[in-house]
Amino acid sequence: MDTTKIVTPYKNSNKGKKKQVAEMFDNIAHKYDFLNHFLSMNIDKIWRRKSIKFLEKSQPKIILDVATGTGDFAIEIFKRLKPEKIIGSDISTGMLEVGKKKINKKGLASIIKFQEGDAENLLFYDNYFDAITVAFGVRNFENLQKGINEMYRVLKPNGELVVLEFSRPEKFPIKQLYNFYFKRILPFIGRMFSKDISAYTYLPASVDAFPYGKKFIKKMEDAGFKNTQEKKLTFGISSVYYGKK
Repeated sequence: MDTTKIVTPYKNSNKGKKKQVAEMFDNIAHKYDFLNHFLSMNIDKIWRRKSIKFLEKSQPKIILDVATGTGDFAIEIFKRLKPEKIIGSDISTGMLEVGKKKINKKGLASIIKFQEGDAENLLFYDNYFDAITVAFGVRNFENLQKGINEMYRVLKPNGELVVLEFSRPEKFPIKQLYNFYFKRILPFIGRMFSKDISAYTYLPASVDAFPYGKKFIKKMEDAGFKNTQEKKLTFGISSVYYGKK
């Protein structure tokens, strides 16, 4: 049983987490890329590139990018690995619409395909993908263990999972600076640019609730992943998790 604390964007809503997350991302889709890069000072781009390095040796040909959002990670994966096909799956129609415009503009529509879908109920055959990636998406799963189990199911034997997600710095003074920025500055800036006030208070709350580090590795291993490892990035602000089926 997944005992991960469930944090939702809208405290007064009767909808489940999945529907709330989809609604939230639909609301902020038009500003998401700008705020994502601005609030992280573009460090998120460096984190994505470091995550992709885990797949350079195997050079996977068919890749699933779960919680693809507007497709930034999928585009970067194509640039660096040149796979035959990338499928970007996301629960938010609004985010995918923004992503499709970017893909069409870059002439990548024949390689990168988007599909609306639930990460906990992936609409793919068993043993289909060479690799699966997720950037800043697993903490939004309603049932984290179920989502990890599903990714394991659709990976081929020896297929690889790479997850990039926020974690929490534990050393002074980075921990204190991080908490101040994440809980005070980031929500304030988010409210200035986004019509959805809850989105940027949900972000730090969802990070606080996320079982990062060894706890997340344990969930991967419970799903069946082997050769698991974690690589901390930028003083532990985020981490890359790797596992093999």
